[in-house]
Amino acid sequence: MNKMEIQEEIRRLSDLLRLYQHKYYVLAAPEVEDLEYDRLFDRLQKLENENPEFKSDDSPTARVGSDLASDLPEAKHSIPVLSLDKAYTAGEVESWMLKTDKNAGRELGFSIEEKIDGISIVLYYEKGLLKRAVTRGNGFVGNDVTANVKTIGSVPLRLPEPVDLAVRGEIYLPLDKFEELNKKMDPPYANPRNLAAGTIRRIKSSETAKIPLDIFIYEGFFENQPSEHKEIIARLESLGFRLNPRYSFFKTTRELRDYIERSTQERAGLPYEIDGLVIKVNEIAAREALGYTGHHPRWAIAFKFESVQAETKIKSIDVQVGRTGRITPVGRVEAVQIGGSTVQNVTLHNQEYISMLEAAPGDTVSISRRGDVIPAVEEVVEKGGSPVWEMPTECPSCGTTLVKRGAHHFCPNRACPDQVMGRIFFFVDKKQMDIENFGPETVEYLISRGMITDIEDLYTCSYDDLIDEKGFGEKKVALIKDGIKKSLEKPFQTVLSSLGIPELGRKAAEILINAGFNSIDKLIKAAEDDDTGALTAIHGIGERTAEIITSELRRPELRSRINALKKAGLRFEADPNELKVTEGVFTGQSWCVTGSFEHFKPRDLALDEIKRRGGNTVTGVTGKTTHLLCGTGGGSKQAKAEKLGVEIVSEERFLELISD
Repeated sequence: MNKMEIQEEIRRLSDLLRLYQHKYYVLAAPEVEDLEYDRLFDRLQKLENENPEFKSDDSPTARVGSDLASDLPEAKHSIPVLSLDKAYTAGEVESWMLKTDKNAGRELGFSIEEKIDGISIVLYYEKGLLKRAVTRGNGFVGNDVTANVKTIGSVPLRLPEPVDLAVRGEIYLPLDKFEELNKKMDPPYANPRNLAAGTIRRIKSSETAKIPLDIFIYEGFFENQPSEHKEIIARLESLGFRLNPRYSFFKTTRELRDYIERSTQERAGLPYEIDGLVIKVNEIAAREALGYTGHHPRWAIAFKFESVQAETKIKSIDVQVGRTGRITPVGRVEAVQIGGSTVQNVTLHNQEYISMLEAAPGDTVSISRRGDVIPAVEEVVEKGGSPVWEMPTECPSCGTTLVKRGAHHFCPNRACPDQVMGRIFFFVDKKQMDIENFGPETVEYLISRGMITDIEDLYTCSYDDLIDEKGFGEKKVALIKDGIKKSLEKPFQTVLSSLGIPELGRKAAEILINAGFNSIDKLIKAAEDDDTGALTAIHGIGERTAEIITSELRRPELRSRINALKKAGLRFEADPNELKVTEGVFTGQSWCVTGSFEHFKPRDLALDEIKRRGGNTVTGVTGKTTHLLCGTGGGSKQAKAEKLGVEIVSEERFLELISD
């Protein structure tokens, strides 16, 4: 083909693929088989690669993304991107409607739609072409994530008309896709919104393209704005945008209450997560007359569903150093009650998470208790005006320059005081070696006295020297020594997971032992031979996990510690019956555990009983969970299980099942 023929073929294939993409992603009505679509797509991609001068900005091949790095530059918004005022009861919404009618001087119409729990985005089109996709940011400036948003199949890259407009939407991850992907995440994400937010901020758009994100558009800003929101919705639909069909228009409070009641009942069965409803004035002229406050429009309000969340303000952000050197930002917030507990500190995970939230001191945030235990920031509700918080460059404990590995920052100094203390805390913890009468205060005191400098010193320390010191009598010292002695009886799986090797927790230790790596010597041999293949051949051990385990076991410091603990008498070989899983009463079942128990302290003991009897264990309640073992204080997991119809099992009934 000559150049003119190639250009025409690229145009023809592009038009055809755009049609097929719209049918598939927006209308959910595929027109061709996947094989035929892939054939056309590959043909177009080949022609564009050979003739890059003919590739357009809105080419269907933009959906696959690029491997080129991006630093997510800032971009200014040309429309107001503000938060919404909130209501928590239908009565509050009704009062707002009456007040809005009064302020407008006439009876108004209203729209109502689901508030998707996703990532707010603004798409800017010029002459019908998508030019920019910008995150909410602080409402005035956000991050340009255009390359990443182009990978979302339901986002039009070119409109059927050469119009200039901005549209607001919510990017989200469908629940079924989230559950499937989250099984492979380590650590897993708390909810679909966080995974979607992290994905949309990836540095390489080719990575974003691997996650099946979707979008709902809910607002449009045209050069010649229609007179009603109802007309805006119709116009957006005619331009090919994907809208949530579950919106409605109304005037009476009866219609409002009916919609709220129906949405509340149907919420659990939706294929995506919603955290409320949005009610807006229908008449555009009235919106303009009502105007804005400094923080939200006066013509819209969000109705929030009841949840175990609360709003508070970030006072400051500090960093903590973990046992592996990982640096974790912690938000110090104004005290707030969640689920009967007062929360003043919340985890912010890492710099990428903070950047995804676009969080900073002074921001008002929504927080929750994940798994009913760890308070975490879920979203920024209202910006306080400060720029996004940035990680310090040096370790706050030892002053060593921090390094970044993946999404996290680390202190590379293994002798860092906070790391040493963290390793020992982890080793003696109830979920690990469970050394009786050996709490954090005892560890801190022994370190401050110079009596222990790392884990192995626990078994050579002269505890009798503590007698008669403040807080240490003969009885307490005897109990400490007894706890150390009892820890020598712990099984190999517990010892292995307590060493603090990254990626080698209880589950990984169990998998390795059941696969034949039933002694530390076998694992060390694989490490010395750099035989990661022997580990990756095991179902449940990925390449990254295998590389980290073998790398750690080659470290002289860890090898020396293992030899010292061997000499002290700890078990580094599994009993033949340890963790042997058989067909049992829980075969084919998926169990989640919540609450506190009389006979299972820690709760991991109950998880072991389930796995020994053929059951699968999960960390959260989903539609695929078959049973919830529920102790005292079941919290949100119990509520979700009741809503989804998951069988709830008491501790008493569970004891009967495992005794049978």
